[in-house]
Amino acid sequence: MELTHRYAFPDRFVSGAVGDPERRVFFVQTRQGSRMTNVVCERQQIHVLADHIRQVLDELEKMDESFSDSQIGRSRPFDIEPLDVPLDEDFRAGTMTITWVPETVSLKVELFAQGVYRKMASPGVPGIDDKVLQVVITLDQARDFIARTGRLLGTHNPSCPFCGQPIWPTGHLCPRCNGYRKPLIDFA
Repeated sequence: MELTHRYAFPDRFVSGAVGDPERRVFFVQTRQGSRMTNVVCERQQIHVLADHIRQVLDELEKMDESFSDSQIGRSRPFDIEPLDVPLDEDFRAGTMTITWVPETVSLKVELFAQGVYRKMASPGVPGIDDKVLQVVITLDQARDFIARTGRLLGTHNPSCPFCGQPIWPTGHLCPRCNGYRKPLIDFA
């Protein structure tokens, strides 16, 4: 049995994360009215999804200048609000697809639950229910998703200037300095 969450031009299509920096859980959240779907993704999946949406928009812009990234005629303001609650996981993302829909000048984004692609490749294999998120978004929503994801992934812990590993709020033991590091600025 397939459970498909379908949205056409939802009120909200955003990426977000919750939790401590070292244990963050990333989401793609879609909301239309009182309906909401939360798909858990890996950090890399969110990055790849935003990057591929950007590539599609770049190709569209090469074909037609009217798809340029201008702010003129935006249908809604940029969404900087936190993720909506309750933040219940509907499923974990596996395969993702992006399709250009010329009839409505929009993009169709599909996120399939983990393992669904294998089942599509070999029909008749019994398994758990297939879950799919299908969202048709405007070009403005696509640009906003890219920008929000860039901000989301850009907000990480600072890197150690010596070893490049993240410096966590609880501290950092630098392997290049054998755990010891003199202050970066000497006030003497």
